[in-house]
Amino acid sequence: MWRARAAAACVVCRSLVNSSYEVKGKSPLQKLHLVSRSIHHPHFLSSKFQSPLLRTSIQQFSSFNRLSLRKTKLLSVKYGFQPHRNFWLARLTFRLLKLRYLVLGSAVGGGYTVKKTYDQWKEMLPDLSEYKWIVPDFIWELDEYIDFEELRKALPDAEDLARLLPDFTKIGESFSSLKGFFLPGYNLVSEVIGASDLLLLLGSPGETAFRATDQGYENDKQYKKQGLLGELILLQEQIQEHEEEARRAAGQYNTGSSQQKRKVSDKEKVDQLQEELLQTQLKYQRILERLEKENKELRKLVLQKDDKGIHQRKLKKSLIDMYSEVLDILSDYDASYNTQDHLPRVVVVGDQSAGKTSVLEMIAQARIFPRGSGEMMTRSPVKVTLSEGPHHVALFKDSSREFDLTKEEDLAALRHEIEIRMRKSVKEGCTVSAETISLNVKGPGLQRMVLVDLPGVISTVTSGMAPDTKDTIFSISKAYMQNPNAIILCIQDGSVDAERSIVTDLVSQMDPHGKRTIFVLTKVDLAEKNVASPNRIQQIIEGKLFPMKALGYFAVVTGKGNSSESIDSIKEYEEEFFQNSKLLKTCMLKAHQVTTRNLSLAVSDCFWKMVRESVEQQADAFKATRFNLETEWKNNYPRLRELDRNELFEKAKNEILDEVISLSQVTPKHWEEILQKTLWERVATHVIENIYLPAAQTTNSGTFNTTVDIKLKQWTDKQLPNKAVEVAWETLQEEFFRFMTEKKGKEHDDIFDKLKQAVKEESVKRHKWNERAEDSLRVIQHNALEDRSISDKQQWDAAIHFMEETLQGRLKDTESVIEDMVGPDWKKRWLYWVGRTKEQHIRNETKNELEKMIRCNEDHAAYLANDEVTTVRKNLEAKGVTVDPCLIKDTWHQVYRRHFLKTALSHCNLCRRGFYYYQRHFVDSELECNDVVLFWRIQRMLAITANTLRQQLSNTEVRRLEKNVKEVLEDFAEDTEKKVKLLTGKRVQLAEDLKKVREIQEKLEAFIEALHQEK
Repeated sequence: MWRARAAAACVVCRSLVNSSYEVKGKSPLQKLHLVSRSIHHPHFLSSKFQSPLLRTSIQQFSSFNRLSLRKTKLLSVKYGFQPHRNFWLARLTFRLLKLRYLVLGSAVGGGYTVKKTYDQWKEMLPDLSEYKWIVPDFIWELDEYIDFEELRKALPDAEDLARLLPDFTKIGESFSSLKGFFLPGYNLVSEVIGASDLLLLLGSPGETAFRATDQGYENDKQYKKQGLLGELILLQEQIQEHEEEARRAAGQYNTGSSQQKRKVSDKEKVDQLQEELLQTQLKYQRILERLEKENKELRKLVLQKDDKGIHQRKLKKSLIDMYSEVLDILSDYDASYNTQDHLPRVVVVGDQSAGKTSVLEMIAQARIFPRGSGEMMTRSPVKVTLSEGPHHVALFKDSSREFDLTKEEDLAALRHEIEIRMRKSVKEGCTVSAETISLNVKGPGLQRMVLVDLPGVISTVTSGMAPDTKDTIFSISKAYMQNPNAIILCIQDGSVDAERSIVTDLVSQMDPHGKRTIFVLTKVDLAEKNVASPNRIQQIIEGKLFPMKALGYFAVVTGKGNSSESIDSIKEYEEEFFQNSKLLKTCMLKAHQVTTRNLSLAVSDCFWKMVRESVEQQADAFKATRFNLETEWKNNYPRLRELDRNELFEKAKNEILDEVISLSQVTPKHWEEILQKTLWERVATHVIENIYLPAAQTTNSGTFNTTVDIKLKQWTDKQLPNKAVEVAWETLQEEFFRFMTEKKGKEHDDIFDKLKQAVKEESVKRHKWNERAEDSLRVIQHNALEDRSISDKQQWDAAIHFMEETLQGRLKDTESVIEDMVGPDWKKRWLYWVGRTKEQHIRNETKNELEKMIRCNEDHAAYLANDEVTTVRKNLEAKGVTVDPCLIKDTWHQVYRRHFLKTALSHCNLCRRGFYYYQRHFVDSELECNDVVLFWRIQRMLAITANTLRQQLSNTEVRRLEKNVKEVLEDFAEDTEKKVKLLTGKRVQLAEDLKKVREIQEKLEAFIEALHQEK
């Protein structure tokens, strides 16, 4: 029993020693409690424990307050060997053992309670085993490569760790001080972003920048906090108090000065109050700018972190980008159903060189527009979409290239690209264009809005401009400003007389009540120097000088007029000017009415307010338009799908490609028959007139063959290959046109006819025959014509048939020519009651005389001699017919031609049985059929040429033509104007409008949903 108790106590002691706050090394036996040691280890000699007991002190640290726990003092008890058991010792031992039981029981119970609490917490934790895949596999295998026991020993002990831990007490105090910033009604980050002055910083989100500075701050006293926000509140109250004191003092001073009864001290008091007011305003401005700068850097870091996330994901489009896409679609939409574009955007208008572009550049924080001195630079509307992003970049709607606006070379390239796009949009003979250039600018700290920079309004058309330039600029400006939801940013040059302004009258006509106009006075630095009365500037800013009304009035400075100035230098110059300006010191201008920073905040606030008020109404209008268009389509085209212009083009493209592929399905026999027939029609006249007839005038076969060979060689070298290629190319075109224009029954859609015709013409224009084809064809034709060996009777008969058909056709043509020359014969005159003209009568008499001459000499030569012409003329004069020698020769040509063809046909009939003599080379035979051999050579050349051309067509040219057709279709697909010109009609336009309206409505609904989520 006693030993069991001792063993239990020993276990407790060891557990206490082992859990002694990570003390390095093991505690020796001497560090146990002395009483416990004397009980558990009685065999130790007392002589071993006569030395003083080692005192151990363990310093414990808390991670929260760094306060050390109290040191534990171990009792110093003298002990030794007890040979006798005394009663007092037994009682003491019993009580100590009872205490051990209590400690042991408490430890066991507490351990059980802790274990139970731990199990409950463990059950409440989510099961993360399913997400084990997120941690790489090598993490789970680290224990195989790293000795964590050695690593634990290398870590610092509790004392060193306590020194490394942060002071959580001070952190807690910091959190308590920051807690005031995040109470209900105060969202510092969002308010700093959208505020244009202090009241907008602290007021409700629905207040605008214009009403913010005109209301008091009575309700703001209950929101005073420590830190920057409280300091800003105090500064604003001081500003308000100084303004009131300055007004009172100024009023008293003015009254007294008029009566000359006040002292000079009053003036000094007024100056002192104004100086204090200005210094307080500047101090407030610097604090607010510091807050905005810090907020800008924080937002940039957040955007960069989101842009460079570990998991690459497709970023969701921002709200302003969605809105800009809707405006881009609307700019291309032709509102033919009274659904006009009434979505808000900021329209920047002003006189030429008033500083419109400079103001827009200050809002965009980059010099992005082309510059010129006095000349017109903005030649077309430029839509600029401003949005936040991690990097300051710009890109066009139809391009993927990003221009880094922090680099001067990219800025120069961007300005050059904008200038090129403007000049391309301007048509020939014009100066300005209504075509909109869309540009997106992203960067940290940019106010989200959509601005449209319009060409400057001019009063006179100068040399070099189109006569209608002034009217065109007015019409473009009115088209944008007549939108009832457009915000008009009216830019007025402060350095010129207000009476010279043209734009103010135009703006007052479009917005007479000033409910959506913001007036901006530029070049205030020059105005302060040049204007004799500063009160005139105050009248302009207060809206008392111009007849137009506005929501707000602003005064800005956009630089010193140097085109090479940077945005930062312009900002510094603007701030420095207004800090030293008398306009602020004398309270002619209020602090919230100056600088482009305040202007951009106010314009952005007004823009989004207008968007929220009007976008749902526009979505409903397009929804009604969509219903009307769908109803019209169902009534007019119930059995047709709604195919827009692009879809119709794709359908036509597939049909055209199918028709081109049909060319490869043409049989070789069909190709060769067409080619041979067409080629002979082209060369038949040359063969008969220039080869056969001259050779037939010879007296023997040798001369005939020599003449034929020479003529054929010349023909082959110069004309024949080129003629053959022309025939092949025309044949390919005819077959291509036949397939393209062939109607396919009910499936034929005549809406594609213009497109097919244009593709056909453009493809033929681009196609060029292979240049080497003529050279190879020349060799083949020359070899074919040199061959004279007819192998069998069948080829001989085919040559005779070919010769007979050719001669009969020529004879028929000659008879027709002669009939036209001499008029109708006696049968037609009697049957159809027609007569001959005087000239026909003369030709008929001439023909009769020439026929008599041929009958007298059937072997007459092809040409008349001069004495023969004289004889015929005298014979006709004897008959009372006066004739010209040229007429005699012309008539002789046709008469002799008919005589020759009839003789050749009779000779052709005789040669039908001449194949036997041909095989013997016409030896011992009066029959000579060299003309049949000539026609066989021509016929064989035609067949070989047709075969060669067919191979070129099938293997090369058809594929090249198909490639050209594809290229033409691809070019047409990218040319929107071409598609609009070739695919026309009510059906196409209705489908196009329906597609646009659906797309606009869907994007508007998505934008409205995102807008509601942002609220």
